Amino acid sequence: MKNKGAQGFDENYWAKNYSEPKEMDGIGNAKNHVRYLKAFLELEQITIKSMIDFGFGLGHLSSALIKTFKPWRYHGIEPSDLAFEKGGKRIEKNEEVKLRLECLDLVSWSKKVESNSRWFDLGICTSVFQYLNEEELETVLPVMARMNRYLYLTVPTDKELDRQVSDLNFYDDFAIRRSRDFYLALMAPHFTLISSRFWESKIHFNEESTEFSDFLYRI
Repeated sequence: MKNKGAQGFDENYWAKNYSEPKEMDGIGNAKNHVRYLKAFLELEQITIKSMIDFGFGLGHLSSALIKTFKPWRYHGIEPSDLAFEKGGKRIEKNEEVKLRLECLDLVSWSKKVESNSRWFDLGICTSVFQYLNEEELETVLPVMARMNRYLYLTVPTDKELDRQVSDLNFYDDFAIRRSRDFYLALMAPHFTLISSRFWESKIHFNEESTEFSDFLYRI
């Protein structure tokens, strides 16, 4: 059975961590995430025609994104067998999109991507990085920057993980505790922070070529 980190998790993890899915970020509020992204990208006049989800889980967020943005191409990976089965069925309902789903972890994906592979407009990576060790993060980030023009990223820092315990009485046994400064330093060589959760690839863009005009918010 798979039970930690990059390789995905077994049924016990999903039963414990997703016992009340409607309260989970990216499930109960999936439509809110999509509304935010849609409004933000429309304001900046950015078009999303292709996307990849690096760990689609139970598929709620990806399915909502596909319905809203209607990309012609979607690629989803998910390493946990149980989530892949359930989430895959939810995503596959979007028959009008060219779908590719793989039961695969992020590290393995990054190692198999060919140098001439076509990039995606938008990558989705929600609640994944806290389960990867530093070596794994350093392996995947250069590939993610090459394969995505933009990245929608959520990852809890040590402070968010503390709040999960104090406010929700929930402790994630597998999440690695790291600071905000750690993640900012980790991302800095590869991505520019444009807005909340939204990153721009430094391989695809710089200050001269960026499609975003608010330079004050480039971090």
